[in-house]
Amino acid sequence: MIDHLPRLERIWLLLGTGSLVVFLIILGVMACGLGLNPPGHMHTIVPEQVKTTAPFDKPALTQIGPNEYKASMIAEAFAFTPGEIAIPRGAKVHFEITSPDVVHGLLIPNTNVNIMVVPGHVTEFEYTFKKSGDYAMLCHEYCGIGHHMMMGKLVVQ
Repeated sequence: MIDHLPRLERIWLLLGTGSLVVFLIILGVMACGLGLNPPGHMHTIVPEQVKTTAPFDKPALTQIGPNEYKASMIAEAFAFTPGEIAIPRGAKVHFEITSPDVVHGLLIPNTNVNIMVVPGHVTEFEYTFKKSGDYAMLCHEYCGIGHHMMMGKLVVQ
């Protein structure tokens, strides 16, 4: 089928096709063999019912094991609730956060915590804080006129 093409065109066509096949094989190995799949489930919540649905009806930090905590948080118009969280150094924190109003973000500088908070979705992630100190919790998605004041504090003791 490609015999009627000039020699250089055949070479480039075969190189392009070969590259595509190699890429697809690598993608398949990574997706299936290494378990690098997107999350299979997503927790959703009705944005209008965030403040009446557990655990967001009482957002707080709770201890769930030895040196392990769960932080249930709400990101809403220009504030994080709770606004301040205190944990011991070396503690693993399981965050679950949602928003009842608009898209927000949660960025904790000097860590790799950088997530989107989307109304109707519960974002879950975990992080172990190994260094003591005060960490700012900042919104990195423009959420309105008071966006620049939207911050919280995480104290690692």
